[in-house]
Amino acid sequence: MANMDANQFKEIVLPMSGKLFHFANLLLHDTSEAEDAVQEVCMKLWKIRDSLDKYNSMEAFAMKVTRNWCLDRLKARKPVYVGNYSALYDSRSDGTDPHKLMEKTDRANMLNRILDRLPEQQRLIIQLRELESLEFDQISEIMDLNVNAIRVSLFRARNKIRDEFLKYEQNGHQSNKASAGKIL
Repeated sequence: MANMDANQFKEIVLPMSGKLFHFANLLLHDTSEAEDAVQEVCMKLWKIRDSLDKYNSMEAFAMKVTRNWCLDRLKARKPVYVGNYSALYDSRSDGTDPHKLMEKTDRANMLNRILDRLPEQQRLIIQLRELESLEFDQISEIMDLNVNAIRVSLFRARNKIRDEFLKYEQNGHQSNKASAGKIL
């Protein structure tokens, strides 16, 4: 796409800005900083618009640039925190039952705590694969890792999440049974 003009740029790059904003906001937890990230990424892409055709996936490249910009911003603050994963839960559950709503909230909070304890790389891969629904080759471009390393990290992260949830469920059910026994 040599000599990309403003109209082509608008048609190709700007439609990605919503996804870039969502990704940046998950990493930064700050709406205004996420907006800054998208602006900076779009400016960078505009500056190199004539060489963008060398990338297999424009979206993966834009996500990678966004990730790098966000990680640079976070280095001075704190470790990367991926964010609220309650969206992974089925939102169709009965929201009128306070008990079910409390259970759902507890599970979402537990999931967030488990994800917080994952290594940064695993959290990012979970986010890109499960929340952003990216393919392995796109994640590979964004993370600068080969697909096998991504699959291994994803496998380990999912196993850790499953194991921690099993512990949580077993402990929760045991304490509930004990409490119920005391009451009855």
